[in-house]
Amino acid sequence: MKTSNIKVNRLEEFTISFLAILLGMIGFSLAYLKAEHVLGFPFHMSSILLYTTIALSAVIFILYFLKWIKYPKSVKKELDHPIKLNFFPILAKLFLIASIIYVGTNFILAKYLWWIGVFVQSFFTLYIMSLWIRHSKFEIKHINPSWFIPIVGNILIPIAGVQFISKEVSWFFFSIGLIWWVVLFTIVVNRMIFFNPIPDKLLPTFFILFAPPAIGFISLTKLVGEVTDFGRILYYFALFMFILIMFQANLFTKIKFYLSWWAYSFPVVALTVATILMYEKTQLLFFNYLSWGLFIFLNLVIILLIVKTIGAVKKKKICIAEED
Repeated sequence: MKTSNIKVNRLEEFTISFLAILLGMIGFSLAYLKAEHVLGFPFHMSSILLYTTIALSAVIFILYFLKWIKYPKSVKKELDHPIKLNFFPILAKLFLIASIIYVGTNFILAKYLWWIGVFVQSFFTLYIMSLWIRHSKFEIKHINPSWFIPIVGNILIPIAGVQFISKEVSWFFFSIGLIWWVVLFTIVVNRMIFFNPIPDKLLPTFFILFAPPAIGFISLTKLVGEVTDFGRILYYFALFMFILIMFQANLFTKIKFYLSWWAYSFPVVALTVATILMYEKTQLLFFNYLSWGLFIFLNLVIILLIVKTIGAVKKKKICIAEED
């Protein structure tokens, strides 16, 4: 009887944060695809990684659906949570990145995936921003870089979207994501400088700081077809933020493992893919070397995260009650 209760409780504590694992893995698949095509990486791993991610997605979706059926109040609690709420829009990013991956091999499938991603992203953008406007529970202590997640998906839309629909639609979503990123970036920096430090559990979200400008560079380059001056500003700012975060490496080595560690993955994916694109467009040798360096670093990050996650699952340190 006791064992049964433990299992039920673990399902109830199965958090929406698991979507961050899927985001990291599908981004990893995309990075491998770009490395194979542009850098000439000799081992074709992108398909294997993609199918592995799809299988893992099926498991996580089923488990969260069971949680929704058995513990709807727990799901509602996450939807009302000022931090966990921001992880729901990851679902849209999964479809949008899958669309980017498939656009060169299965145009029709990519188009359907893109439309699903756009619909989900649009819903969560309006839903979460409406809560920001009228909700009374949000406090400055709740602000952290994970608040970028509901917005950044809009910047992803044009990457594949330029091939499916009018560029004006892509510019619409790009504008939403970019301007709101600037607004939220200002608030997050204000919170980091003038208020109590962000809790250790959320420190990995610092990596999200360089994801929006990196994605913005990719998106803008796809929209206009070349590297623009403003695109360079976005890219180099993303690169600077990465260097700045790496300068704080001692902070990250001191914290114990949480699922939030997966926040390390997708931002590194974004910067890696942005650098590969910069090399593809400029053919400068510096960006070739930097692409390889970031690609190797990304592999090390993903391997570390997988090992840590498997270890935490074996020790039953995941899906346990957490403090808000």
